[in-house]
Amino acid sequence: MKIKDFINDAFGYTPKEVYQFTLPTDSENPESTTIQNSKKVPEKPQKVSTNINANLEYVKTKYNTLINSDIIIREFILNARGNQYKAFLLYIDGMVDSQLLNDFVLESLMLRNRNNLFGGEQNRVISETVSNNVTVRKVKRFNLADYIESCLIPQNTLKQQNVFDDIFAGVNSGNCGLFVDTLSVGFDIDVKGFKQRSITKPENEVVIKGSHEAFVENLRTNTSLIRRFTNNENLVIENVKVGKVTKTNCALCYVKDIANDDLVAEANYRLNNLDIDSLLSAGELEQLLSETNFLGVPKILVSERPDSAVKSLLQGRVIIIVNGSPYALILPAVLIDFLSSPEDKNLKPIFANFLKVIRIISAFFALLLPGLYIAITSFHREIIPTELLYSILSSRQSVPFPIILEIVIMEISFEIIREAGLRVPSPIGPTLGIVGALVLGQAAVSAGIVSPILIIIVAITGMSSFAIPDFTFSFHLRFFRFAFVFLGYLAGFLGIGIGIFVYISALCDLETFGVSYTAPYAPVMNSKNNGFLLSPIWKRESRPTFLATKRIKKQNKISMKWRF
Repeated sequence: MKIKDFINDAFGYTPKEVYQFTLPTDSENPESTTIQNSKKVPEKPQKVSTNINANLEYVKTKYNTLINSDIIIREFILNARGNQYKAFLLYIDGMVDSQLLNDFVLESLMLRNRNNLFGGEQNRVISETVSNNVTVRKVKRFNLADYIESCLIPQNTLKQQNVFDDIFAGVNSGNCGLFVDTLSVGFDIDVKGFKQRSITKPENEVVIKGSHEAFVENLRTNTSLIRRFTNNENLVIENVKVGKVTKTNCALCYVKDIANDDLVAEANYRLNNLDIDSLLSAGELEQLLSETNFLGVPKILVSERPDSAVKSLLQGRVIIIVNGSPYALILPAVLIDFLSSPEDKNLKPIFANFLKVIRIISAFFALLLPGLYIAITSFHREIIPTELLYSILSSRQSVPFPIILEIVIMEISFEIIREAGLRVPSPIGPTLGIVGALVLGQAAVSAGIVSPILIIIVAITGMSSFAIPDFTFSFHLRFFRFAFVFLGYLAGFLGIGIGIFVYISALCDLETFGVSYTAPYAPVMNSKNNGFLLSPIWKRESRPTFLATKRIKKQNKISMKWRF
């Protein structure tokens, strides 16, 4: 101990003051309470007061105007019917159109014009009828709130709100709030003018013959795209707010005379029963709406193409759009949807079905090819032609690792190269992937770490995973590929057979919004030309049976009447 004390005294340093900053926990300060642990009674919504000063103080307190630099409160005098009233505007700098706010709100309210110049107690005529040469007029007494809304503000979207929370919701989304003395209501005026991305072509879904328009981050732009493509008055778009803090706007879209009412009710129930603080993306909402499963297969289809979303709507599905996300959630989605491309229906059936078969083969290779290779080379060498077997054995003579370690190293290396190509800047990404794969592969073979045949297996497996249209389902196949590798290493074809049996059984047991995940093949049902392979377009008379839509038929039996 003396030696230790001597060393501490000689070389140690003890500061005179401690400059560390720590937050006390509940155990250190039992009297402190946190929002998570305290059962706080929710406050009742604060209503707008007739006292303008009380409203102003409440707004300043809520928005912390002494700290926030982008919260603007514009106080002014409002002219109406020869009288003047104190008023103020509340808006967020950078989210409103200043010219729109000046020309159609402030100028109309502040300057003297024909609408607000005359005085008196004139009433407003709301209807006039003539009966038996007698004119009957219905008049309404002067009301300042209605007068401001109907006569003074020439704005297309304006709502009267008597609760502060409703006005704040509009202000946070880019509107402005108007408060006038003596009125117990406020006005939510649409003057949005924030910058947003224009409509461009899809970035993650290749378009061949379809529309080149893609969803953007603005909710109303996306709903207008759906409305324009659908072109039907039966399209219903319901607004739902999700998140206690962010209050993110979501749109639930369906065609009311096609979609099943139970499906719409279930989607609405799940969306309205999310007790979360924030929602920032469609990916988060996808996880919150789906039932969990150990396979991790996606149950909701994600698309950034309006034409693909509208096709799903007309099939009887439901679409959910999240404000701030350029993707639409399509539900329910079954297994065959994740192996299909939106471009399939734009191609002739013979070519589309050829591509679908290619995708099935690609999915098989992406999931099972490394496992089959390790099973054959370890347990079932008799099925390999003799010359090929000699070639494989000779190429592995200089490899010091067992085959399981060899294949795991290469698979992980390929995943690292793929992930690195995605994360680096886009001009470098493709170059990094190609150069990394070539250099590392050639160097690994030259160094005797892996065999050349294994490089071919890993390359085919990786390319097959790229052929899957849906990224989430492709990720699922890439993840479970390692499970089949270990099964093939442990028990050969027997292990892979048991794994396939368990895998398919688990898929058949899944449901998504009341629909079997493997429909229409398990359970077997009459798909009416709506299976995985496409029939000619003139034979696609019915909507998918498993959706139980209100209208089964979508076209007549003889659709091309010009031929008859």
